[in-house]
Amino acid sequence: MTTKRTLSSLAIPVLVLAAGSSLLGGAAFPERQAPRPLNIVLMGTDGRDTITAAEKREFHAGGIACNCTDVLMLVHVSAHRDRVSVVSMPRDSYADIPPYRDSDSGKEHKPHPSKINGAYAEGGPALTVNTVESMSGVRIDRYIQVDFRRFIDAVNAVDGVEVCTSRTLRDSATKLHLKPGTHRLKGGPALQYVRSRHVDRSADLGRIQRQQRFLVNALRGLKAKKALTDPVGMARVVDTLLGSGKVEQGFAAGELVQLAAALDKVPARAIEFTTVPIAGFNPTRPDVGSTLAWDRKRADAMFAKLRADRPLLKADADPKPKDPPGLMGYAPVRGSRFTCG
Repeated sequence: MTTKRTLSSLAIPVLVLAAGSSLLGGAAFPERQAPRPLNIVLMGTDGRDTITAAEKREFHAGGIACNCTDVLMLVHVSAHRDRVSVVSMPRDSYADIPPYRDSDSGKEHKPHPSKINGAYAEGGPALTVNTVESMSGVRIDRYIQVDFRRFIDAVNAVDGVEVCTSRTLRDSATKLHLKPGTHRLKGGPALQYVRSRHVDRSADLGRIQRQQRFLVNALRGLKAKKALTDPVGMARVVDTLLGSGKVEQGFAAGELVQLAAALDKVPARAIEFTTVPIAGFNPTRPDVGSTLAWDRKRADAMFAKLRADRPLLKADADPKPKDPPGLMGYAPVRGSRFTCG
C-alpha cells in the first residue's frame, strides 16, 4: 500500500548529494528570495528483490524483506548553505503513526503505535515523511529513497568508496570482515558494510555510525575527483541513484545535479552527525515488539535547534566519537572526525 502526497518543495550516498541545496518551492538557487533552511528525509529501504539471486548469495543479502526503512535520516541544510546537520533515527524507535488514508482502497487509518521503520511498509515515503514531521516538529521539504539495486549501482558509478576502521569489523549475518586500516569498497561490499549490525553489542547504533562514516567519505572521494562540479558525470550518477520513473521520489534529477555542485563548498567539519537521543527500551508490546524510547527532553531540544536553524555543536567544539557508541547513542560530532587519512 502507498499513499500519495505532494511535498512543498536522501540509503545511501544520497546524503552527500543533498547537503548543498538551495531549493525552495521547486525553484533552484533563487537569487531574489531570502535564504531559508532545507530539510530532507533520506530513506534506505530493504528492497533486496531489486538485486539478482547471485548478488544475494555473494553479498549475503538474502532473507525476507520487510519493505521498511533500514536507514532513516533527517538532513537539515542551513539557510546560508554553509552547514549540514544529519540526525539518524534508529529503525526500532517507537513511533506514533499519524492518521492517513490509503490511496488505493480509500480506507482511513487512525493513529496507532509502531516502529518508525514500519511507516514505509504501511504508506510508503509519504507516510514516512508525515511520521518524521510528527515526531520531530520539523517540516520536511524533500525526500528520497534508495533500495539495494540503486545503492550498489551508484557506488559502482563513482568507482567505490573508501572506508577506514581502527578495529576488526566482522559480522556473522552479512559476512563483513574488515581488518584495521583503509579499504575501498565497491557496490556489493559497500552494501555489506552499511547493513552490518552484528559487529558488536552496539547493534543498530553501531551500524548508524558506520553509515555516517560511509557518507562523509563518499563525499570526500567525490570532492577529490571534482565529480560534484562535473554536471555531465554527476547527471549519470544521479540517474543511477534515482532509478526508474516507476519509483516515487521527492527530487528531480536536475535538482540533485545542482545540489551536488553546491555541496562542493561544504567542508567535512561543517557537517554534523548524531543520532536521536535514546532513553532506553520501552516495555515490549505484543502489537509492536521491542522498541527504543527517545529521550524526549533532549530530542526536543535538538529538534528545536534545527527548527531555529542553529548548529548542534558550539563553534569551538570538536568531540571525539565513541566507537562503538553506547546504547544512548553519542553526542553530535563533526564529519571531519569520520574521514579517512
